[in-house]
Amino acid sequence: MIDLGLSKLMLIGVVALVVIGPERLPKVARTAGALFGRAQRYINDVKAEVSREMELDELRNMRTQFEDAARSAQNTVQKQLHEQEASLNDAWASATGTSSGEIAGGGTDAATGYSDSYLAEPVVTSSIRASTKRRNWRVRRAATPIWFKQASTTRTRVQSGAARVARHTPAKLRRPVKFF
Repeated sequence: MIDLGLSKLMLIGVVALVVIGPERLPKVARTAGALFGRAQRYINDVKAEVSREMELDELRNMRTQFEDAARSAQNTVQKQLHEQEASLNDAWASATGTSSGEIAGGGTDAATGYSDSYLAEPVVTSSIRASTKRRNWRVRRAATPIWFKQASTTRTRVQSGAARVARHTPAKLRRPVKFF
């Protein structure tokens, strides 16, 4: 970087005064200052953009690591769940006196006449699905009772500012409107 001391700046100023002249020197100095400021802002913007990109890259790496860890944890949990499910199904089969092939096949019980297809379903279900239904905001808004809207000072009717002033102003203070 250029090392500019006070003596060098004085020398540059004297040379600029002699070459440019005292009339145009302030205008040239303002222009040079504006260009220098613009260059500094541009350099700072580039630095900020580079640091932002580096942070985004780090965040992407952290996200992929987190997703990998979550995926491995999910696989471990599913593996353990399937093992427990298999052991529960084996215990159920041994307790009811049926083989695992009969559990999977299903059929009807001769004594009760009921279908034992419920045995075809595993004792523990490994897939839990939560249905998330997106509701329309108009339905949710319309579901609010009017008495609650009035109690919570929610506007049920919209009025302009002039209409609100006219509504709250006594009749004797209102001026008649004359067009001509």
